[in-house]
Amino acid sequence: MTAAEQYVAAAYLIVFALVLAYVLIISTKLRRLEQALQDLLAQEATTDEPVLEEPTQRPAPEREQRVAVEAQPQ
Repeated sequence: MTAAEQYVAAAYLIVFALVLAYVLIISTKLRRLEQALQDLLAQEATTDEPVLEEPTQRPAPEREQRVAVEAQPQ
């Protein structure tokens, strides 16, 4: 193996290791998120109050809020 081939092989190994680390980190975060969701759903099942509520009304975008404020009589 030439020196250039060794550098290319090392670069591929480094990239592979970085991708593997990224996948492991994301899978750990996903596992934690799923556990938190299960905890919330279990809490909701034991109480009558919903833990995850849907918003009743969407907040107006900033532009619509400015127009509404400017349109108010003074």
